Amino acid sequence: MPVNPRQVTDLLGALIKIDSVSPSLVPSGPGEAKFASFGGDWLADTGAEIEIVETDPGRPNLLARLRGTGGGPTLCLVAHSDTVGFDGWPEEALVPRVDGDKIYGLGSSDDKAGCAAAMLVLRSLAEHGERLRGDLLVACVADEEGGSLGSECLANRGGIDAAIVLMPFRNDELVVEHQGFGWVDIITHGVAAHCGELEIGVDAIMHLAEVLTRLHQLDRSTFEAHPSLLNGRTVFHAGTISGGTSYSTYPGSAKLGLRVGTQPGEHLSDRLAEIDAIFAEVARTEPGFSADVVIRLTREPFVAQGHEVLQEMVGKAMSQVLGKQPKIAGMNGWTDAAVLQGAGIPTLLLGSPGGNYHVPNEWASISGVVKLCQILENVARQYLA
Repeated sequence: MPVNPRQVTDLLGALIKIDSVSPSLVPSGPGEAKFASFGGDWLADTGAEIEIVETDPGRPNLLARLRGTGGGPTLCLVAHSDTVGFDGWPEEALVPRVDGDKIYGLGSSDDKAGCAAAMLVLRSLAEHGERLRGDLLVACVADEEGGSLGSECLANRGGIDAAIVLMPFRNDELVVEHQGFGWVDIITHGVAAHCGELEIGVDAIMHLAEVLTRLHQLDRSTFEAHPSLLNGRTVFHAGTISGGTSYSTYPGSAKLGLRVGTQPGEHLSDRLAEIDAIFAEVARTEPGFSADVVIRLTREPFVAQGHEVLQEMVGKAMSQVLGKQPKIAGMNGWTDAAVLQGAGIPTLLLGSPGGNYHVPNEWASISGVVKLCQILENVARQYLA
């Protein structure tokens, strides 16, 4: 029997209740251990081989392999089990709530809907009793919201012939590329001094403001004005800012945290060159200006390669379930697809609708998850036959 809305609501609701906040983002976050334990128990009666693989202490991947008869490929369905924090809605985040077609809760769409879909598809195939030649591997991976430890561990294991990464999208979108990104700190260096010592003090915050103004101009004139046809506007925004010690002291340093995007064919070095040019411009008008860039994390863009056979099957399945041709799309965010494709695994991205990612009242479409399950089950039957 195909996956039904009640199955989606029950499983996704149970997953929402599990606190799997990433300690990469919130130091007190418990990580993915409870999720992996629950998922392993939930799949235990399917006949799948269950592994809980530590990627870092307390941060496991859940792997479930439904073996075929042999001689066929391995298709991996990948979703991530970690979430961001929930300071903005502490009383409601871990309490699933259904309102019509929407189920609300932390991680409901990003990305526990993907985990639920993969787990339900494996169960459906197992209960149907049909033995396919190839293996279906479900991977609920750790740390996607941080440094992608889980997907790197999965990719390094080898033995995967193709992957479908499940993330929140519209049901009719087949995503074949997306932006890369960097987390970058810009630190301006001033000279700390008493507020009355104007001839000594150099204001690092004012200098950072000069930089920030020009970064905003760069975003407007270049990235907003010239978006990618598939991936949209290059992500380029301030995330954090800090500096100074008191009202009456010239600040000796100030720091700005940026997320900067890169389109396919670009590298973080392209963004760094633009920042260096801004530094040079500020230095021409601001005496004593000094600044450094510190790279915290960098990830390459994703472009699907070697995926043509899988894409044909996915497109056919989407057309059958949705009654129309899928939209070939890109995105301006980043996913673990880049890690898997970077390891030479042909990879595509699919998903189901949702909203309010990373903020209060996150939601997922129940009917969207049902359709995603139908698409994935059709693809698995074709690819693993």
